[in-house]
Amino acid sequence: MQRFLVSAAHKSSGKTTVSIGLCAALSERGLVVQPFKKGPDYIDPLWLGQAAGRAARNLDFYLSPHVELKAQFSRHGHDADVCLVEGNKGLYDGLDLDGANSNAALARLLDLPVILVLDARGMTRGIAPLILGYQAFDRELSIAGVILNQLGGSRHEAKLRAVIEHYTDVPVIGAIHHDDRLVLTERHLGLMPANETRAAAERIREIAGLVAEQVDLDRLLSLTIARGPLPQPLPLRSGGAASLRIGIAQDAAFGFYYADDLDALAAAGALLVPFDTLHDAQLPEVDGLFIGGGFPESFLENLEANAGLRADIAAAIAAGMPAYAECGGLMYLSRSIRWRGVTRQMVGAIAGDVVMHEKPVGRGYVRVAVSTDHPWLSGPATLAAHEFHYSGMENLAPDTRFAYRVERGHGIDGEHDGIVCRNLLASYSHLRSTAGCDWAARFVGFVRECKTNSRERQKCLP
Repeated sequence: MQRFLVSAAHKSSGKTTVSIGLCAALSERGLVVQPFKKGPDYIDPLWLGQAAGRAARNLDFYLSPHVELKAQFSRHGHDADVCLVEGNKGLYDGLDLDGANSNAALARLLDLPVILVLDARGMTRGIAPLILGYQAFDRELSIAGVILNQLGGSRHEAKLRAVIEHYTDVPVIGAIHHDDRLVLTERHLGLMPANETRAAAERIREIAGLVAEQVDLDRLLSLTIARGPLPQPLPLRSGGAASLRIGIAQDAAFGFYYADDLDALAAAGALLVPFDTLHDAQLPEVDGLFIGGGFPESFLENLEANAGLRADIAAAIAAGMPAYAECGGLMYLSRSIRWRGVTRQMVGAIAGDVVMHEKPVGRGYVRVAVSTDHPWLSGPATLAAHEFHYSGMENLAPDTRFAYRVERGHGIDGEHDGIVCRNLLASYSHLRSTAGCDWAARFVGFVRECKTNSRERQKCLP
């Protein structure tokens, strides 16, 4: 088994593209590749998962204690030939001065050698002190090799290889020349998600070919052999056979779901029933709804045009169907979304309107305190979550009920998050089903309660 972390000196060095290419190229060799992504991220894991043919998993210091991170890594990586962890930002970057939640800290925790992707544009001899400094900064960390990226040509590559070989003991295992075919489309929230483009599979194949041509895969595998197998993890506790049908919006507009959360919903007894907000004329027969994040602003015309489904969802929520929505889902359930001077009508289950802004309204980690209005969690409790949204809400009624008081972050208005309406909870905060927040099991339990006890359902209605 091979295990390693792909990191960089700074963000936008090309490590995501390199990681995608490595996942696909190694998979094409017949190896079982398990991808992971450090930190809160939906878009990179979509690409990594499609490249590997196996759902990518997130590892997040802010949301999980060390023991849980190690358990997650073992649970999903123990049966793989290769475990590839893509870092976020730079190798030593993190929230804390001591680097306790940095990429380097994750590599040490999981005993992973580091493959450093270096954007070498404009560099020659200066690359040597950069590598030496990264080695010296943390002697406990193993930098197994470097992949040079964005090279200007064969002459540039030869100079860099000579410098690195002369001044350092770090092997160069790849040298990737600048190529527009390696550029993934970006927009206001980062890379375009793989679930939005039909060309994703072809783009991945092209990236895999270019990476395989310019990275010594055999050398990579020989430098990252694990010291021993990962322990067999304990299975997730199961709530028994699926007894509830929970509709989940999965299409080009909505695709931001953590694979571990979907596993937790299924383990709690939910059968996830996908529906398409852009094309399905009506809501399938379900007991509850889960509408995650995405980019509804990019599909406003199509979402508005699907009036039948919007009406079905509005009627179901008005009748008391349990529903949970995060970020993009909250936007979709509002009365309208305004972006770039255009306003489109949405579901209308939330008596408020969404406006897109040019800069982020809320981004990063959040902490929210559970209020007494939360439909399926009880306080006192404080939850760790994250948010990343360019939108805000307007025209909310003064008596709007909120599930959370924001202690860190922005949420709806800087003080509150989690709009509660009948049995709907819609928030900008993205939760993870972890040791500190078993939201998936709690939500499934709430759906079950509302289904089997009509009196409880009525109690939740205004």
